[in-house]
Amino acid sequence: MRILHTSDWHLGRTLHGVDLLEHQAAYLDHLVELAAAEAVDAVVVAGDVYDRAVPPVEAVTLLSDALARLARTTTVVLTPGNHDSAVRLGFGADLLRQGVHVRARVADVGTPVELADDDGPVLVHALPYLDPDATRHVLAAGDPTVAAGEPLARSHEAVTAAALRRVRADLASRASGGGGRPRSVVMAHAFVVGGQASESERDIRVGGVDSVPAGVFAGVDYVALGHLHGPQRIAFTPGGGAGTDGGPDPVLQYSGSPLAYSFSELRQRKATVLVDLGPDGVRSTELVPAPVPRRLAEVTGSLEDLLGAAGEPYRQDWLRVVVTDAARPPELYARVKARFPHALVVEHRPAVLAERAGAQVVTSASDPLLVAGDFVEHVTGAPPTPEELAVLRRAYEDVLAAERSA
Repeated sequence: MRILHTSDWHLGRTLHGVDLLEHQAAYLDHLVELAAAEAVDAVVVAGDVYDRAVPPVEAVTLLSDALARLARTTTVVLTPGNHDSAVRLGFGADLLRQGVHVRARVADVGTPVELADDDGPVLVHALPYLDPDATRHVLAAGDPTVAAGEPLARSHEAVTAAALRRVRADLASRASGGGGRPRSVVMAHAFVVGGQASESERDIRVGGVDSVPAGVFAGVDYVALGHLHGPQRIAFTPGGGAGTDGGPDPVLQYSGSPLAYSFSELRQRKATVLVDLGPDGVRSTELVPAPVPRRLAEVTGSLEDLLGAAGEPYRQDWLRVVVTDAARPPELYARVKARFPHALVVEHRPAVLAERAGAQVVTSASDPLLVAGDFVEHVTGAPPTPEELAVLRRAYEDVLAAERSA
């Protein structure tokens, strides 16, 4: 069986104010063509289909068109991520055309989409993004690790492990019928330990922890991961409260996003994962390069050099321009934009300043809790106490939760 694994489309997202919908449409055209050319049996989309809970109309139209075209040749399974609204994405899931499955209900995590080929069944257990505060009561129902009426622990590990216990129970019940354990694909939108993050992923910490140990995914064949924007394989290490059925270790793979959504991703090679399942599990995986409508790049130097030959190879790129002249050149932005029409960020960063010790620069990659803690220390003369840190963390998590439910 052949499966295409993709995630983190973020339809409706912009890059420093630039509308990306045209470039996202180019990727979806590529995906439709790839699914047909490779005769895949399913396309799985592991969360963050949209960039926000209430997407623009154009993004909804683009998704509708892409699903209609994919459904002509293959089965599609998609789940919400932490950027999507599970309710809005899942609305009308039962009314969708045959071959399109939107799995947005937490209560359904133990019920798979059933596929089959000449080697037998393949079960796709599609997990929506599991926010601990929103799901730990639902997933505690019937869970053997917690007392009746009690919620799961408030962590990503606890809710993901509970979901996988339901998945393994479903697989075991089918194997007990005498046909052996069916091949299994799990879709999950999570930060798995060992993954390399970028600046453009939204923080999902709860209780100061955002990660899930790879060991919780024991007992399945392939884990189609979403959330991290760089394509990467995660090493499996047993543990995390999961048992094992004695079979091979699962393959845990992030497909990454199809486009770069921050300059921290400029060296990533965007791709879609083509997965081949044989009779005994994963036979091979291949990263199929995604189209690059416009390259993301950074160029550094004096303004004279950048306006000359040094800047010539970057004229058509989405660009971060760092000018290192000792004094800020006059009309810097206008001169850079005239040379580089697709420049998105223009910075004046004198070379001599980079050599001096100074205050720490706060960027979008900075940990908000560390920044807040540094501010408390700056104002009071002492680092925050554990109690103060707990208040800061809870306030920050409340803001993240409000954004996700907007």
